[in-house]
Amino acid sequence: MEKAQPVVKKNRQFVLKQNLYLRKKTSITTASLVVVMLLFLLSCSQKEVEQTAAVVDRSKMPKLHATEITTVISDSGITRYRISAPQWDVYDRANEPYWEFPKGIHFERFDENLRVDANIHSRYAKYKLNEELWELKGQVRMTNIKGELFETERLFWNQREERIFSDTIVKITQAVHIINALGFESNQQMTKYVFRETRGIFPVNENKEP
Repeated sequence: MEKAQPVVKKNRQFVLKQNLYLRKKTSITTASLVVVMLLFLLSCSQKEVEQTAAVVDRSKMPKLHATEITTVISDSGITRYRISAPQWDVYDRANEPYWEFPKGIHFERFDENLRVDANIHSRYAKYKLNEELWELKGQVRMTNIKGELFETERLFWNQREERIFSDTIVKITQAVHIINALGFESNQQMTKYVFRETRGIFPVNENKEP
């Protein structure tokens, strides 16, 4: 019996080492689980912050969204313009507030006697409120009181300066001539205009089929 004691002692040492190993293993496993949970919580928190920021950023959301609109704009109690558009979005929370007409727009401009002295049509339009500046793009067509037709792909209308201008190719169809030019500038009625670079002037009859 006395010879068996060392074996018992060794067994106790083995059991103690095994318990220590299990405790260490359990501690490592618990620590790993805590790290994983922290990473998961941080990831969720980041997603919540991003989603919250996306909701808070209202500058990219229109305050007003309207479809199939027709409205008139007055100045000093006098009707100046009539606007028709399939869609009108107002972004007044943006750093530079603006209106957008993504599906096109049609203008009619009235003189003091409420006669239409000019009209403009385009496939896209944007109006910057602070600058009082219109930008029209895509098959822009304008007609003045003389019946002259202006066609271009991009047009700017500065209401504050009362001028219309373009930096792209423009085609003007008059009663007897067709003028092709690069860029032009005009008054709001489009009755007084100059070209930056004239590309050609042709009689209207040359463009008609026999």
